[in-house]
Amino acid sequence: MRETVSISLPPELSRKLQKHMKRTGKGRSEIIQESLRRQLAVDRFRALREKALPRAQAAGIFTDEDAFAKLT
Repeated sequence: MRETVSISLPPELSRKLQKHMKRTGKGRSEIIQESLRRQLAVDRFRALREKALPRAQAAGIFTDEDAFAKLT
């Protein structure tokens, strides 16, 4: 079941949202839903990365480049 959520936006962010809506042809809800999905994915990635960091460092992986080198 869908849930309606009310948010308030500062004027500048509201103007940017309006411009984005015009440019993309997407509705306000669609843009905000996409943005929330993206932010939640980023937060999940950061949490997983933080959790994996001690094991990675123990394996000699300190940078993204180290990780990619191990994969290739």
